[in-house]
Amino acid sequence: MPIPKVILAGAGPGDMDLVTIKLVNALKTADYILVDRLVNQEIVNRYANQNAEIINVGKQGYTENSMDQININKLIVDHALAGHQVLRLKGGDVGIFSNVLEEINALQENNITYEIIPGITAASGIAASLGIPLTGRDYASGVEIISLATHLIISELDYSHWANSKNTLVFYMSLAPLKNLVQKLLQFGADKNKPVAIIEQGTTPFQRVTKTYLEQIDIVLEKQVFVSPTLIIIGDIVNRIQNLPPGININDSFFNSLDPKTKNIKIHAA
Repeated sequence: MPIPKVILAGAGPGDMDLVTIKLVNALKTADYILVDRLVNQEIVNRYANQNAEIINVGKQGYTENSMDQININKLIVDHALAGHQVLRLKGGDVGIFSNVLEEINALQENNITYEIIPGITAASGIAASLGIPLTGRDYASGVEIISLATHLIISELDYSHWANSKNTLVFYMSLAPLKNLVQKLLQFGADKNKPVAIIEQGTTPFQRVTKTYLEQIDIVLEKQVFVSPTLIIIGDIVNRIQNLPPGININDSFFNSLDPKTKNIKIHAA
């Protein structure tokens, strides 16, 4: 019996409508769907084969409620070798800050073919929800997508590059080290008035945007608790978040509670 092809797919940043037709078709035919924590469950509810078995394999701080990558790989391989159509569903784009390479290695070691279906990554989905691009003439000629939630050691050269970069910097999974990141950027000469946007639960009905500046990050982190997942955008393009799209309103409760010297911090809530 031939082994079915495994699908490795991205479910987009959270908005259930920001999915591809190709993903919808794959969901309709899958026998087993292995779903990450950040996937909007309504996407599965709306499009999945009603007879499919849904397996939640999300990670959350590697707590006891998380499934380790070795077991995820084994589930994918075992179900595929048993002749089932397997769909591995991840939040955002499957190729950005996921463990897809480890899953590909496991599939190749077992001679299982696979297909990657890309998804809309959080950076582009969230920027679109705010009515801004990530690049633009006079603002940024490029964009850098970075995660500090890795085991890699960040070098002084990296911090110096980011501090002086004209590109838009987008940080995934980097809220915990944000204070240290900002200290390093300022140390290496970043403009203290460089604008920053911190976006919680982007593209969902719970999206909230905190707009501030590098020198005020300490104040923001002291006064506000952020909800995961968060995305951090640093760059002049953040200044273009002015007239927000319909459905996103200004929430002044936090803004008005601040010291007058910090009144240029703003929060927008869906």
